[in-house]
Amino acid sequence: MHRLTLHGPAMGTRWSVTCDAPPTIDRPALQAALAAAVQQVDAQMSPWLPGSALNRLNHAPTDAWVTLPAEIMEVLACALDICRLSAGAFDPAVGALVNAWGFGAARDAPDAAAIRAASAATAARLPTHEVLELDRAALRARKHLSLRTLLQIDLCGIAKGYAVDRMAAVLRQHGVRHALAALDGELRAVGGQADGQPWAVAVESPEAGRRAVHSVLELDNLAVATSGDYRHCLDVGGARLAHTMDARRAAPVRNEVASVTVLARQGMHADAWATALLVAGPGEGLALARRMGLEALWLLRRGGTLVSLGSGRLGADGCA
Repeated sequence: MHRLTLHGPAMGTRWSVTCDAPPTIDRPALQAALAAAVQQVDAQMSPWLPGSALNRLNHAPTDAWVTLPAEIMEVLACALDICRLSAGAFDPAVGALVNAWGFGAARDAPDAAAIRAASAATAARLPTHEVLELDRAALRARKHLSLRTLLQIDLCGIAKGYAVDRMAAVLRQHGVRHALAALDGELRAVGGQADGQPWAVAVESPEAGRRAVHSVLELDNLAVATSGDYRHCLDVGGARLAHTMDARRAAPVRNEVASVTVLARQGMHADAWATALLVAGPGEGLALARRMGLEALWLLRRGGTLVSLGSGRLGADGCA
């Protein structure tokens, strides 16, 4: 076995893989396959690419079936399931809000009229899992609303987690059994390291403008994702607004949560649940995590200091 490090640009950031691979591994082929897997996710699920499958669904008339690739259908099904289980704390139909507040493809600053329209539309509609119908057998979806502009799907809270799942699948297809795949704040371990040790992964301290380690997790055949308010935010009237939307309030999330880190078997589950628990906040979120059997770590801003709150192995003694 020898240690390889592969990386490349994708989805507005970079993907990377560290793996212990046999000497016979075809490195260029593996590099190309990993890049293609991430690019496929971006091509299907990016709100910034006009021709993406996501945008075809968003621009389609209501009640019209839209044929979609199997990969985005899988992600949509997972997103709707977690939307239902989290009582809307994770909601993939926040595209209009994301754009109105200046975090999406439509604009780079808040627009008051767009915010009013998106907020009214979000408050008026039924839960997303009731108005977006999936026919997984036929690989198609349709929206059930009187106005198509009221339902704009945004998969940014789950797509990167799915991308690391696709990277893990590529690694296994190429015979790699010891690897750590990463894309932004989402990571997935394929086994442990070749020497039997787990992969050590840092949980960032949620500080804007600098990178520091808060704690360390150990991964072996696990995924981890972190959602927070400290990387992508806007200053509006002296208030810092995070890019994560709370569809239940029809506004950016505002609570004491600085970040939430979630462990799961799949990256897309960890990614979506981290978003849901960030939106839910520490009280509702901890109860939800315990009910769903989730392993999660909250970092809360209280009285000028960071306070940790966790469930499962990420409880009081869950991090190094």
